[in-house]
Amino acid sequence: MLTSVLLMLPGFEVVSEAGDGSEAIRKAQELKPDLVLLDVSLPVVNGIEAARQISEIIPNTKIVFLTQNRGTDVIEAALGSGTQGYVLKMDAYRELLPAIKSVLRGERFVSKRLIV
Repeated sequence: MLTSVLLMLPGFEVVSEAGDGSEAIRKAQELKPDLVLLDVSLPVVNGIEAARQISEIIPNTKIVFLTQNRGTDVIEAALGSGTQGYVLKMDAYRELLPAIKSVLRGERFVSKRLIV
């Protein structure tokens, strides 16, 4: 479903999808995308570790988490892993596109619901 939404946006191209963190790392290394969307909760290699490895392998690739996880420790770990964005799935309909645009401009984006 996310892929079909992203495909409707002008200027965006979805080049791949991955079923787990290990596959996401391999595909990112192979394709060298401008942006990677990850979930914190991925099988095999969790999203935070996948982000860390992708950031090391391809430092110019921007990473945005799209997740349900609201835990402060998880958010801090995610943003410390080389990730530039953190969007809650419940807010994706209004925040995902602005998050992607912000991150691609080199800015950090965190869901407004998480800012205290």
